[in-house]
Amino acid sequence: MNELTIAGVKATELAREYGTPLYVYDQEKIEEKLLEFKENFTSPRFKTKILYASKAFQTIEMIDLVHSFGFCLDVVSGGEFFTALQSQMPVENIYFHGNNKSFAELEFAIENGLQHVIADNLMEVEFLSELAKTQKRNLQVMLRLNVGIDAHTHEYIVTAHIDSKFGMSYESVDCQKAIQLIQESEFLELEGFHAHIGSQIFDLTAWFAEIEKLVHVLKDFDESLTLNLGGGFGVTYTEADKPIPIAENMKAFIEKTEEILEKENVMIRELIIEPGRSVVAEAGITLYTIGYQKKTPNKQYYFVDGGMTDNIRPALYQAEYSCDVVNKLDVEKTETVTIAGKMCESGDIIIQQTKLPKVTTGDILAVYSTGAYGFSMSSHYNRATRPAVIFVKKGESRIVVKRESYEDLLRGEVVYESK
Repeated sequence: MNELTIAGVKATELAREYGTPLYVYDQEKIEEKLLEFKENFTSPRFKTKILYASKAFQTIEMIDLVHSFGFCLDVVSGGEFFTALQSQMPVENIYFHGNNKSFAELEFAIENGLQHVIADNLMEVEFLSELAKTQKRNLQVMLRLNVGIDAHTHEYIVTAHIDSKFGMSYESVDCQKAIQLIQESEFLELEGFHAHIGSQIFDLTAWFAEIEKLVHVLKDFDESLTLNLGGGFGVTYTEADKPIPIAENMKAFIEKTEEILEKENVMIRELIIEPGRSVVAEAGITLYTIGYQKKTPNKQYYFVDGGMTDNIRPALYQAEYSCDVVNKLDVEKTETVTIAGKMCESGDIIIQQTKLPKVTTGDILAVYSTGAYGFSMSSHYNRATRPAVIFVKKGESRIVVKRESYEDLLRGEVVYESK
């Protein structure tokens, strides 16, 4: 019987050893993606830098892995910054994003050596100016611009609409005041401009328009600045997804940037991108144990031992996935089924309609391309414990994050004796 193996290990063996639900990462697939980005995002005309957008999947082990390939890091919270400090990533290679970084987060980060901030709004720049002066720390500040480009993605993951919560319009009074404040500060330096136009982008047109807009902004400055194009590179979740290959995408980015810079007679200090999902999504598989099955007048359900607590994306923005029963790859898929989780929500559906073979309770289901945002967005709803995370490479598996226990759920609770 044909059975799914992950990096040389049978999926059934992984489920047996580590339990389910289980986040499984094929480490070599991650490394292949990192190498593709690294080898193809280079230019003879300007420096390039790749930041791993760690919100997609952040653990100390993952940060160490991207660091070993020469990547820098993008963090969006004090917790992500703190985790990064525990890794081998040099603090000078960490860039702090976010539209509402708290005063405490910024104070903590700057006290611990943060050098790069992507500022989202004027109030943040005003606070950074005072904080840098108080701490006498030099900061490189990149301003996030809302360039108003629609990347034709789901409403909830489009981040550059004119009314988006992220970034400022370059022409706005707030943005011009922020630039002036940075230029007048003794401790702040304008590093450049950042934009991010969405996620799961399968068309280069929107990115090319973003590059045009950002380069046009640079014409207002005498010094060479850095451009950060963000991320959003598409990945394959189902057969309907047709992402641009990384090598092709990167070469197109470089060539277009070189072309526009030459046309506009502009120099840049550095070009940055921020891949996250595209590094880890396809390397990740979530394993579940199939429990009860149920037939209603219009649906056949297969229930699994996880759900929206380990993968909120289908409920949050109707994300789609593909799957297989790992020990029945060669069995005819005669059933049209809905894969549902065990949480007390009608929306706890992992896959709405898919073809699978008939199953037996205890069979293992593999849901593909779950490497991005599954673990990051997991929750304790219904007091679910978070699954373990393992890396597999060349027939060997190892735990990266331990499975939580029931006791872990109570770790922060304080119980008072009755008076």
